Amino acid sequence: MSDDDALHRAAENRLKAQSAFWRLLGVFVIVGIILAVIWLFSGTGYFWPIWAYFGFAIALMFSGWNAFGPRDRQPSEQRIQDEMRKFES
Repeated sequence: MSDDDALHRAAENRLKAQSAFWRLLGVFVIVGIILAVIWLFSGTGYFWPIWAYFGFAIALMFSGWNAFGPRDRQPSEQRIQDEMRKFES
C-alpha cells in the first residue's frame, strides 16, 4: 500500500467519523426534545431527562474526539526500531 492510499483511507475514515458524529448529534437533539416534552406533560417535577442527556453527552464526547480530535499518527521508523530493541533485551 502506498502512502497516497494510506492517506486516502485515513481521510475517508475521518470523514466517516465526522458524519457519524453529526448524525449522533441529530439523534441527541431529537431524543432530547421528546424526553423534555414527555417530562413536561407528565407534570414536571424532578427533571429526570438530565440522566439521558448526561449519557448522550458522554457518547457525543467520545464520538467528537474520534471525529475532530488529534489525527492518528503512525509511529516513526525510529520509534519502531527502538521498541523492537526492547524486545531483544
